[in-house]
Amino acid sequence: GAGAQSWALLGCLVRVLLWVASALLYFGSEQAARLLGSPCLRRLYHAWLAAVVIFGPLLQFHVNPRTIFASHGNFFNIKFVNSAWGWTCTFLGGFVLLVVFLATRRVAVTARHLSRLVVGAAVWRGAGRAFLLIEDLTGSCFEPLPQGLLLRELPDRRSCLAAGHQWRGYTVSSHTFLLTFCCLLMAEEAAVFAKYLAHGLPAGAPLRLVFLLNVLLLGLWNFLLLCTVIYFHQYTHKVVGAAVGTFAWYLTYGSWYHQPWSPGIPGHGLFPHPHSSHKHN
Repeated sequence: GAGAQSWALLGCLVRVLLWVASALLYFGSEQAARLLGSPCLRRLYHAWLAAVVIFGPLLQFHVNPRTIFASHGNFFNIKFVNSAWGWTCTFLGGFVLLVVFLATRRVAVTARHLSRLVVGAAVWRGAGRAFLLIEDLTGSCFEPLPQGLLLRELPDRRSCLAAGHQWRGYTVSSHTFLLTFCCLLMAEEAAVFAKYLAHGLPAGAPLRLVFLLNVLLLGLWNFLLLCTVIYFHQYTHKVVGAAVGTFAWYLTYGSWYHQPWSPGIPGHGLFPHPHSSHKHN
């Protein structure tokens, strides 16, 4: 009857929509993997981040200062930037776990690759403590008055804040540091997917979806980094934060991870050596 035909038509429509969604997922993941897997484009990406931090603040003269992104209490600043490392670990950890385990089926190798995120967490914590130490060493205590700020002779931040005053020192932008470090880290980790696909390893819809979620998060970090350098912090504070983030990436991914006693670079030990097949012939 008419009811059966309606259900059949609905089922056909659902199958078409699923096919379109699957096609878009496969096409999008292939193109994103090709883009992130290009060494040339990754080098240009470093230049892009540097340009954003150095020249991005000039855009403050051409944007609306009342936009939601200019507020310290905006949704993105509270929910994403303040917890950027947690979001990065969640999304990127799932991607690394799937890629490494599907490629090797070895728990020890998977744990070794995931340990790069542990190192990243240590870098983030260490940098945060170092930034607070710099602010403590360079700061002074001020009492806010209707006429302005009055300098108070209090020895440290704790006693200053306990007295209800303000501590002013050199503040490295932790947001700029973290977003820069997360952008470089995610671009390096996600680049492995191009080689993974090229070797014909299992790449079903769940893995491709997780990969695209990481790509979207990387895009969000780039956008929020641009918003941060436009609306928040002083210029030198932002540049120093980004420089420290880049230096942290260089010490880990650019230097230490290439050593045998390190967690290894992304993709290390996952794929057969290109000449290995000839040795068996």
